[in-house]
Amino acid sequence: MRDALLGRADLDWDLATAATPVQMRHLFARIVPVGIDHGTVGVFGTDGRLHEVTTFRADVETDGRHAVVRFGVSLTEDLARRDLTINAMAWSPSLGELRDPFGGAADLEARIIRAVGDPQRRMAEDRLRALRAIRFAARFAFAIEPLTWDAIVESAPALTRLSVERVFQEWTKTLEQVRCPSIAFAHWRNAGALAVLVPALAEMGSDCFAAIDQVPLAGASARPERASLRALTRLALPFVPLGGAGAKAALTALRASNADIAFAVALAESWTTVGVALEVVAASRTADDAALRRVVARIGRMRVHGTLRAFAAIWASRRAAGVSAPTQMQVMALSRRMLRIAFRDPIAIGDLAVTGDDLRVAGLQAGPAMGRVLHRLLDRVLDDPRLNTPEQLLSAARLLSQET
Repeated sequence: MRDALLGRADLDWDLATAATPVQMRHLFARIVPVGIDHGTVGVFGTDGRLHEVTTFRADVETDGRHAVVRFGVSLTEDLARRDLTINAMAWSPSLGELRDPFGGAADLEARIIRAVGDPQRRMAEDRLRALRAIRFAARFAFAIEPLTWDAIVESAPALTRLSVERVFQEWTKTLEQVRCPSIAFAHWRNAGALAVLVPALAEMGSDCFAAIDQVPLAGASARPERASLRALTRLALPFVPLGGAGAKAALTALRASNADIAFAVALAESWTTVGVALEVVAASRTADDAALRRVVARIGRMRVHGTLRAFAAIWASRRAAGVSAPTQMQVMALSRRMLRIAFRDPIAIGDLAVTGDDLRVAGLQAGPAMGRVLHRLLDRVLDDPRLNTPEQLLSAARLLSQET
């Protein structure tokens, strides 16, 4: 109902009914017990799609994470257990009537996030509600009503009762739904939630979150590969200042996927090792390709695009804050040069015109010494790709083997 009143096109309706799960079994031919203990069943429509339908319910007791519910209550009682007034409205298609007992429509008009009833009680019933309230406030650019904010701050120490999975799910929902997540994470910090849930970021400057705002939301219209890169970049950016080891530890504690952790760690390590050098190269008109080849070799051919997108976001956030950083035009020129080098020039041992087998045939012994020779050959080719021919490399390898 909230999104309909906001005029949002892609609506996802939650369906509710006075019928109990047992009654719904008799009303519909095909149902799935999605969360039957809490009154939710999946009903297949005539279009074959599964629709979740939940019985009107009230909480009997809760431990701040899980609730025991009872059925046989009114719609108003059901809405009274919701978290925020803007989420406590219902529309009756048959009556053409809006049920809004807690003033959700007025709060939408006033652009306010307000808890239903007693804010402290709402937050205590489910500790995740504090983070949800922050997400909705940032998503819609709404203010948080003072008593509701006080309850969020008061509930922060108890957020440790949430499972890591629920926390990370809320973190990623914020990244997926909020255009400028720095607003949400500023609320996390000010409420004390960041120190409790992601302590590694609690003392970091706000600029580590500001860079996320420079990366567009994935968007339904974006190509899958572009949407995936945007999502990965948004997730990784706050952890970049922690360095590779710090990013890995923080994201492992949040139980991020191995793929997400690997991306963030590579990005953080690249920023630590080549970030400053790239700023200099971007601003220079005389930097040669040899310097960029070494940077590309350090980053890795397949990570160049994602790394540059992330660096561009960091530099854009710095410019927005009035801090000196490469301009957008400089970044675009740098990106073109680096991508051209990545897919044109030899930048890895596998790109060399000779292999370990070739060196053995030429008389070099296998082992660590051969590995050192191959790395020194790559070093020469990074300076001058024209040296990447079998004849020149084999000749150089013989000389290098005598030195090792």
